[in-house]
Amino acid sequence: MTGGWVVIAGLGPGAETMVTPEVTAALAEATDVVGYIPYVARVAERPGLTRHASDNRVEVERASLALRLAAEGRRVVVVSSGDPGVFAMASAVFEAMEAGPEPWRRLEVRVLPGITAMLAAAAAAGAPLGHDFCAINLSDNLKSLDLVLRRLRLAVEADFAMGFYNPRSRARPEQFARVLDLLRGICEPERLVIFARAVSTPEEAIRVVPLAEAQPEMADMRTVVILGSSRTRRIGRYVYTPRSA
Repeated sequence: MTGGWVVIAGLGPGAETMVTPEVTAALAEATDVVGYIPYVARVAERPGLTRHASDNRVEVERASLALRLAAEGRRVVVVSSGDPGVFAMASAVFEAMEAGPEPWRRLEVRVLPGITAMLAAAAAAGAPLGHDFCAINLSDNLKSLDLVLRRLRLAVEADFAMGFYNPRSRARPEQFARVLDLLRGICEPERLVIFARAVSTPEEAIRVVPLAEAQPEMADMRTVVILGSSRTRRIGRYVYTPRSA
């Protein structure tokens, strides 16, 4: 790539070994790195690189900064954890591009995939996403809790295994309790739930419990929760969903 450009990159779930070579090469070329504070901190300082760290709830402003820098001829990498297209910065960049000045639409933009937290968690547990599955962001920052619960009901009706992002935080400690209450009312009590915290890091912890025993305190913002389908089963320490319907 020549001139100013934007790369939207996924840093994977945590371990440096899970950052793709393509992302590493883009970071080596970058003049600027833009992202949420803990993700920017994962990029080492070096001469010629400016790091722009910002808070978690300013995604569109962050994206606009990246596009503005690229329009000035800078080589910008916007970093996300996991994959940038999964509840992360890729959509925010294109949203800012659509709302911004016309020249931004002519910028060179690439999205580089990363290993999502959900897929890393599934691999650590076995193969719980071995058949049809979906991912649902439980945060109500950008949508209502009523919409979250409606989508959960429909996903259970379709018998998907589900990956839950952002299950619980200090700002909304009771929301995951409502999710579990809903699930207990429409799923069998033995439905398997995987709590996968800090996957691929030294703090990794995988816990598998039946839905009847799942508690809100088992999750935090570093946890991905996977709810099995009605056919998901456990064999020894592994959890898997058969490939047949």
